[in-house]
Formats: sequence, C-alpha cells, structure tokens
Amino acid sequence: MTKLIFHILNIVFIIFYLYPGSILGFIFYRSFSKQPQITPDLIVSSNHVYAFCVLSFLGFINYYKSHKNLIISYFFLISIFFELFHMIIPNRSFQFSDLFGNMLGVLFSLLLINIWRRK
Repeated sequence: MTKLIFHILNIVFIIFYLYPGSILGFIFYRSFSKQPQITPDLIVSSNHVYAFCVLSFLGFINYYKSHKNLIISYFFLISIFFELFHMIIPNRSFQFSDLFGNMLGVLFSLLLINIWRRK
C-alpha cells in the first residue's frame, strides 16, 4: 500500500512542479501566481523541505533496502531537475532556496530512515 501511495504522490509532484503556475494557489486563493505557505521560510524554502521529506521518506521506506543507491540518486536528481526546469517553464523561476529546501528534505528523510532501520 505504501508503494502505491509513493507512486501516486510521485506523479502528483511531477504535475505540481512542472505546471506553469501554482495549482495549490489556485485551489486555495483562486490565483495561479500565489503560493500557499505552510510555515515562514528561513534560509531554505520550508514548503520544499516538507514536500521532499514526505516524498523521499515514502520512497526510502519502499526501496531503501533493495535499491539504496538508486533511490538516493533518484531523489537528489529530481530535486535538482525539478528546480532547473523552472528556468524554462513559464510563470516559474529557479531559486536556490527551493533547490536547497528540496535537498534538505531528502537529507532529513535519509537521516530518519537510517535511524529507524538501526532500531
């Protein structure tokens, strides 16, 4: 069941990250240009940290034992590529705070999965 949730969430991420505007902004504010904010950003984008933490944790739960290097590489690559694609997608922009938020989310879930697997 967690594999199915992971794959569905992965598809949702692809749609949300590559759509030229904010789908969640339209749902909540009726504006594709406004992005909902869960908590204030500090150095990195907190929304991106939360999003990638959830996605990568689900991926690690399902594939860490059998495909450790592949799943770690996958999450770091999509965190980079999603943000790079924002340079060419209309109404989106590349931001280092988003990129580092993506990577921090992956690192945090990697830390959590390593702690969980040791116990």
